[in-house]
Amino acid sequence: MFYDSTMIILIPGLIFGLIAQALVNSTFAKYSRVGNSRRITGKDAARMILDSNGLYNIRIEHISGQLTDHYDPTANVIRLSDSVYSSDSVAAVGVAAHEAGHAVQYAVGYSPIKIRSAIIPMTRIGSGLSTPLVLLGLLFSWDFLINAGILLFCAVVIFQAVTLPVEFNASRRALRILEDSHILEYDEVRGAKKVLTAAALTYVAAMITALLSLLRLLAIANRRR
Repeated sequence: MFYDSTMIILIPGLIFGLIAQALVNSTFAKYSRVGNSRRITGKDAARMILDSNGLYNIRIEHISGQLTDHYDPTANVIRLSDSVYSSDSVAAVGVAAHEAGHAVQYAVGYSPIKIRSAIIPMTRIGSGLSTPLVLLGLLFSWDFLINAGILLFCAVVIFQAVTLPVEFNASRRALRILEDSHILEYDEVRGAKKVLTAAALTYVAAMITALLSLLRLLAIANRRR
């Protein structure tokens, strides 16, 4: 945004985010070297979970990149990355199952994911305009612009708050299905759980960063007053 003494507020979030990212990378790398006993690939696991929930209309596609996996509800497609799509590693199956878990959430009408989808447009506006509004407010000493920027950024915080239960629930669904359907053996499920738990920490880090950023904006506004 711009430098001043309030930037120190952001440091804990930055540190936690770096630690979380390093942990997810190392954990994924570790269990990417552990193949599952049934030689089920990420694509196969996702397809099995989708079909077992009657979601035959959802496609599975390959996408380039590392850990770029995601479910696109607008296109009814799960996109799996290079290290997940055709890999039979415990890590790949865990990540693929997690994305299938998101598809199941939409199918059953899971409330938090519906709320998150509804506020995405406001979140994009808040993310893009909050900082410019606060900057303009400070430049021209217009408090109403500062307040507007803070209110818009609140949408980002709400989005991150709603994202947490969405992500944790998708992981719980995935792990339960992997174990109940015997897609992975017990020890393999434990490995997949470690991968998904590490990934979940990145969302916790995003939430902490959003909260600290909001606190910083409030500190700037209060200091002006």
